Amino acid sequence: MCELGYETTTPEMRRRLKSILCDVRYRTLLAEVDGRVCGMIGTLSHASYEHNDPSGRILSLVTLPGARRRGIGRALIASAEKDFAHRAVTRVSLDTRFTRKDAHQFYDSLGYERNGWRFVKQLQFQRRRRPTLQEIRLKWRKRR
Repeated sequence: MCELGYETTTPEMRRRLKSILCDVRYRTLLAEVDGRVCGMIGTLSHASYEHNDPSGRILSLVTLPGARRRGIGRALIASAEKDFAHRAVTRVSLDTRFTRKDAHQFYDSLGYERNGWRFVKQLQFQRRRRPTLQEIRLKWRKRR
């Protein structure tokens, strides 16, 4: 994920993968060369509001810098598309950053078409504060 510009730590990735790997809608496929992981693709199959058949999303695709331009990304895409076909998915979408011109050319070369804009908004999440023992006692007294 760091290669894609999403800074993370090993413990954070373990937490993310724990929920992803137990959800049957997700697939995480790895590419290995000489016993070393050099690429991965993460996908999601899901129902669609817009279409009757299931849809698929490529959520992430990355290869290590030293492994690029060797067909690994193409092989990962082909494997993901084969898995999508087994799941009766006929439409696949993905997002890529504006700045990744090489990725745009890569997806174009594989038959993916640009068809819209993605809008993103960062929401503020506030964790609920656990009430103190004193607050619990006050609440209990008020109920009585």
